[in-house]
Amino acid sequence: MLLHDYWRSGASYRVRLALNLKNLVFDQMPHDLRTDAQTDPGYVAINPQELVPALEADGQVLTQSLAIIEWLEEKHPAPALLPADPNSRAVVRAMASLIACDIHPLHNLRVLTALRHEIGASEAQVSGWIAHWIKDGLAALETMIVRHGGIYAFGDTPGLVDCCLVPQLYSAERFTVPLGAFPRVVAAGAAARALPAFAAAHPYRQPDADAR
Repeated sequence: MLLHDYWRSGASYRVRLALNLKNLVFDQMPHDLRTDAQTDPGYVAINPQELVPALEADGQVLTQSLAIIEWLEEKHPAPALLPADPNSRAVVRAMASLIACDIHPLHNLRVLTALRHEIGASEAQVSGWIAHWIKDGLAALETMIVRHGGIYAFGDTPGLVDCCLVPQLYSAERFTVPLGAFPRVVAAGAAARALPAFAAAHPYRQPDADAR
């Protein structure tokens, strides 16, 4: 398997986590979003949306992080990232989508670039935008973790929600968003980050990461 990614991409981070949790071997092809490497014609032929991640596997190209993770779950069911019963699976998907669809897209690079260059937002306004949407989403997630969480974001086994949560916490910390109002979110994230699979997927552990 070949994963097209970028070290600081939250969506790519999710897929790395899922691959690691399933103990799958994969190669990486980085694309630096800051230099528009994802718009190179060779990559556009692979992923016409010009986004990362994309996973080449079984002779096909898979895109969109949640779709990739669901494919991995079906193709390599053990260890499972989703619970067995339909009701719990629906809750897990909702929690993951809350992060991947309602929080993360509002502060990814292309949105922030548009705010700065197309709308003319100041850096203070951009920071306020980021903090607003991260805190708004994490407030809802906090309630859901209180209801459904255990050691991890859902129950006592790391899974799909944690694959989404940990990259989101990395973004929150990167943008210096206060997290004191979300103790269960922070605790679940800390439990997941302590696992080797999560440590190996951290952005600064990737081959294309900037020097610290």
